[in-house]
Amino acid sequence: MSNSDRLAALGIDLPVVATPAGSYVPAKVHGDLVFTAGQLPLVSGALPATGKVGDGHRLVAPSDAREYARLCALNAIAAAAAAVGDVDRLTGVVKVTGFVASVPEFSGQPGVINGASDLLGEIFGDEGRHARSAVGVPVLPLDSPVEVEVIFSFA
Repeated sequence: MSNSDRLAALGIDLPVVATPAGSYVPAKVHGDLVFTAGQLPLVSGALPATGKVGDGHRLVAPSDAREYARLCALNAIAAAAAAVGDVDRLTGVVKVTGFVASVPEFSGQPGVINGASDLLGEIFGDEGRHARSAVGVPVLPLDSPVEVEVIFSFA
């Protein structure tokens, strides 16, 4: 089954690639790899939530942040597909780096970034298994709760 077939079966449409907010490109091809810039969970150009991840009043719930990480991964797929011309040219996932803007006492960053990893597994199957880092940080661009970058292989 192709990547586009899996996306269709999951009822997922790739989003429009976000315009960079700085002096960079959304994805860069090098050899047989595609490196994405850090992707925020933008939906139609807007963040669904802002702030720090943690448990408590006025914080982004970890379960919500996990869904935002999923959106980040979807935006990364869109950026990589645009860089190589077609989502079906992406052959696998090599590495995921996820950043979670979180309060100091929160240590559930891996669970949040599982949202991205799980989506990549749903779409790429065994070729979606990847190395990963999940890092807690004090703040992210636009006060986003999560940011994800992905390295894909392609043919």
